[in-house]
Amino acid sequence: MTSPDPFSAFLATWLPGHSAGELVFVFFAAMIAGLARGFSGFGGALIFVPLASAVTSPAIASALLLVIDGVMTLGMVPEGWRKANRREVFTMLAGALVGVPAGTAVLSLLPSITLRWIISIVVLGLLVFLMSGWRYHGRPKTYLTVGVGALAGLFGGAAQMSGPPIVAYWLGGAIERNVVRANLVLYFALGTIISATSYIVTGILTLEVLLIALVAGPGYGIGLTFGSRMFGIASETTFRRICFMLIGAAAIIGLPLLDGLRS
Repeated sequence: MTSPDPFSAFLATWLPGHSAGELVFVFFAAMIAGLARGFSGFGGALIFVPLASAVTSPAIASALLLVIDGVMTLGMVPEGWRKANRREVFTMLAGALVGVPAGTAVLSLLPSITLRWIISIVVLGLLVFLMSGWRYHGRPKTYLTVGVGALAGLFGGAAQMSGPPIVAYWLGGAIERNVVRANLVLYFALGTIISATSYIVTGILTLEVLLIALVAGPGYGIGLTFGSRMFGIASETTFRRICFMLIGAAAIIGLPLLDGLRS
């Protein structure tokens, strides 16, 4: 009798509900998402969550991205802390403290199929929003910052998609670009702590997620590395168009309607 190979034995022991094919799919979904984030700074969640949800579940996909993105971007936090407008970031996080638990409740309570439909529709809506180029051009106001933080927290808790509302609010305002980048880095780092706490309390962040992250993490890291190196080869406009295409494709591929084609 032939003994199983080490990878098959690992799956049978620790991840009995997942096949090798599913984990390979998650690995490449993470790599594509990391590539998009590496060369454009956005789009990782909009690509990864609908794709990974199609072979795992929205809860696992969201928790996976929380783990792998949080770990892979730790090196950016010290510079973000030094250069960010910390008062503005903590004001935004005050809203997230309300929005993240609400989004997490949605993620934990709704049926998986319903969530997948909602995620794909929301991703397509956010794609249209990003493509429109709309930005808030006024100076940040406390009540607006808290409100945007709550909305971003809701999207972040439900599917790790907090980026678009914050980018639209900060990127077009009267804030220097380097401060905006630092604000985003610091917000996402601290927001990860809020989301992780919420996910642990509700039982979404589990040992199963951490084990799958061992597979998805290297793929995401490869994507981030190559994406960062590709930045500057072509124009920012070209890369953004590529990202938009990837986001749209991920939303469509992740639709439950197409499950039969993947089986």
